[in-house]
Amino acid sequence: MGLRPVDLARRAGVSTQLIRNYEADGILPPAPRTDSGYRQYGEEHVSALLTYRALAPGFGAETARMIMQAVHAGDEESAYRLVDRAHTGLYEQRLATDAASEALGAAAAEFKDEPAPTGPALLVGELAHRLGVRTSALRVWEAAGLLMPTRERITKYRRYEPEQIRDARIIHMLRQGRYSFDQIRPVLDGLRKTGSTDALRDAIAERRAAHDRITKAMLYGAGLLHQLVEEQRATAERPAESVPTAL
Repeated sequence: MGLRPVDLARRAGVSTQLIRNYEADGILPPAPRTDSGYRQYGEEHVSALLTYRALAPGFGAETARMIMQAVHAGDEESAYRLVDRAHTGLYEQRLATDAASEALGAAAAEFKDEPAPTGPALLVGELAHRLGVRTSALRVWEAAGLLMPTRERITKYRRYEPEQIRDARIIHMLRQGRYSFDQIRPVLDGLRKTGSTDALRDAIAERRAAHDRITKAMLYGAGLLHQLVEEQRATAERPAESVPTAL
């Protein structure tokens, strides 16, 4: 018996409008219509729906959508390439977190074990060039309350003293590791006030835990994807029922 949109929606705990959106986006295979024009879904639509919903947390909604479109088009190679690309991206994030951890450990020592940094102040363009970022990034960091340059009395140009240059280096390294401003703020506060690296260690641990959660979600989604591909392959290879010929 065919399933109505509401039946399919209940199986996944989503709205019927979302089911229609999924079909329009190619996440679900096209549904046949009854004589009166109503959609009728089958178990293949249930499998596709549950597979997409499992893929999205680990691979992201856009990549999950592209994977499903490739599968429904019979293009297994493209689907596998999308899976591989997502795994590669996550691995690169892990490496960036490791690199940030090592670099930040050395930079944080400046707060605790080294004397206050000295040297000339830098203008915004000079600091951006030294870090390899756009000047707009420094302004965004300032607007977020992470970086506090001084201003020249007459020209009002921003000037970054040695302490602020040190802070900018740490912000830059954390941003390269994909840390949010809310994660960076307590790190800087702890380092500035007490020289404590506790918040830094917590931020790095949380980032690594997030990577682990994504990996687990990827594994779960990939398991359902494998099952879906095998089901579709078996359906395609199943011989058509023979029609008896008249004697």
